Amino acid sequence: MSRLMLPLAVFGLLVCSVVSAEEQTKKKAAKGLKAGDAIGAFHVTKVCGAEDDGVEQGERLCYRCRYQSRPMVMVFARDTGGKLNDLVKEIDAAVKANEDAQLRGFVTLMGEDAAALKDVATKVVETSGATSVPVVIAEDHVTGPSNYKLDENAAITVVLANDSKVVAARKFNKADKVNVNGVMKVVNKMLN
Repeated sequence: MSRLMLPLAVFGLLVCSVVSAEEQTKKKAAKGLKAGDAIGAFHVTKVCGAEDDGVEQGERLCYRCRYQSRPMVMVFARDTGGKLNDLVKEIDAAVKANEDAQLRGFVTLMGEDAAALKDVATKVVETSGATSVPVVIAEDHVTGPSNYKLDENAAITVVLANDSKVVAARKFNKADKVNVNGVMKVVNKMLN
C-alpha cells in the first residue's frame, strides 16, 4: 500500500502546484478595473483646477460620487511628465465641448509625498491650461484607491466610465507612451 501512496502524493503536489500557478496568473491579470465593472467611491482633496465647479481648494470629497452616473474620465498619475499634460488638455477641451452630455473629468495624483504632490498639481494645471478639470490627491496618495486595483507599475491609468460602470480602462507604464488620441477616441465613442 505504501508503494501506491508515494506516487499519489507526488501527483497531488503537482496538481496543487499547477492550480496555484493558475491562480497567481489570474490575480496578475485581474489588476485594474475592466469594462462593465462598477466604479466605487474614493476620497480626494482638491488641489487646483476647475475653479467654477463649486468645490473649494483643500476641500475633501468624492468626485466620483459628485459626478454620479455622468460620463467621466478619471486619470490616475504617478508620473506627470511625458504626455500627461497633453491628455489633460484634451480632456479639458472635451469636457467644455460636451456640456450637454455632462462629461466630467479629474486627475488624481499619486506618490509618496502628499505635500510635494500639491506643487506638482499646480504645475499640471498651469502647463495643461486646464480650467474644467480638477487636479486632486487621493486619500491613499501612495497607491490610489484600493477598490480600483490600480497597477503599481503603471505611470498613468485612465478609467472611462458612464452610468457608474467602467466603459474602458487604459494603463501606460511610461508617461511618454500615453496614447492621447486613443483615449480621446474612446471618450468620443462613449458619448455617442
